[in-house]
Amino acid sequence: MTSRVAAAIDAARAEGRGAFVAYLPIGYPDVATSIEAAVTLAENGADVLELGPPYSDPVMDGLVIQEATQQVLASGFRLRDMFPAIREITSRVDIPVVVMTYWNPVLQYGVDRYADDLLAAGGAGLITPDITPESAAEWIAASRRTGLDRIFLAAPTSSDERLDLVVENSTGFVYTVSTMGITGERAELDAAARTLVDRLRARGAENACVGIGISSADQVAGVLEYADGAIVGTALVKALRDGGLEQLAATARALTAGKTVDAAAATSSTGAQQPAPHSQQGSPS
Repeated sequence: MTSRVAAAIDAARAEGRGAFVAYLPIGYPDVATSIEAAVTLAENGADVLELGPPYSDPVMDGLVIQEATQQVLASGFRLRDMFPAIREITSRVDIPVVVMTYWNPVLQYGVDRYADDLLAAGGAGLITPDITPESAAEWIAASRRTGLDRIFLAAPTSSDERLDLVVENSTGFVYTVSTMGITGERAELDAAARTLVDRLRARGAENACVGIGISSADQVAGVLEYADGAIVGTALVKALRDGGLEQLAATARALTAGKTVDAAAATSSTGAQQPAPHSQQGSPS
């Protein structure tokens, strides 16, 4: 089955730019506003929407996202509330919507039931940060049956054997973990992310999108010198928290100033055209 997420990244590449993957917690600050926020991102440059349901133990999230998701949980939001919200969003946007979820809620809900309900709501797939491919046989089977994308994570510390598993079992893109944006460490971490993307390409990854710590148009532009997409979350959550939909739209537009790349595209080891380095920079979010 054709990957809707890969198709969105391919469409961005055909326009000579990298993809912008935009994250927000679903249900934040309330369900109705979170639906409008997702639509706002789609209308202001996002190529893929990444929505995160709240979870009681979000060990991989930063403080801003933790605070947002805890607020959603406190409001009484439950996993069953997510699917109608996604259905409303997908009825109003043309870009793919993926869910970034910890694995325990999927297990509790039922893997096949979760996949079926996500598909029925118009969702495109799952990003699963805390489960590895060798532990995900039930999800891999469900995603193959439904055509949903399964997006696993790769880290700079991953072994070559782990990268092989991730590349072999991921569809849409590989979520390429960076810790960019930390003061005083950016140059070193840029190098780590670049090296990881090179390793993934050497192992056959068609699309590698870099996330975690990217918060400005400068950083988006820098990532898109070597990756197929840039994933931004915290900066968007802050914008929605501090200035509502208007500030969220402005922040998304500022971040997407880093998307456009030089028309001359580099060719990766996979044979796909990749964004070439460029000098365009934008203002930070």
